[in-house]
Amino acid sequence: MKEMPKISEAEWEVMTVLWKRQPMAAHEIIKELPAKKWHPKTVKTLIARLVKKGAVSFKNEGRTYLYRPMIKEKDCVIDESQSFLNRLFGGALAPMVAQFVENKKLSEEEIRELERILRQSASSKKED
Repeated sequence: MKEMPKISEAEWEVMTVLWKRQPMAAHEIIKELPAKKWHPKTVKTLIARLVKKGAVSFKNEGRTYLYRPMIKEKDCVIDESQSFLNRLFGGALAPMVAQFVENKKLSEEEIRELERILRQSASSKKED
């Protein structure tokens, strides 16, 4: 897999819109981002940056450009998660999980979900 482009928080919001529905024209993307109240030129700049980074492509249909993501959301999440883990915890997962568990009051449901994930991971390691 080629290197994942680095996507800013603002660009991530544009990507989230495109991952939900594609292709989309710039005016449709702008309409999906009303909570941010970004100026349309700002959104178009973000789209242009994403195109330049290779995260988004476009197709000219008449007078409209239709944009679509060139990278999968799952791949971006994996890349961002690994980057976060490397930056803050030296790539070690256990200290990160401990940090969250110790500093956030987990619900019983969240604890059960973490236990399920760990059991599933342990059993898949045994099969390897």
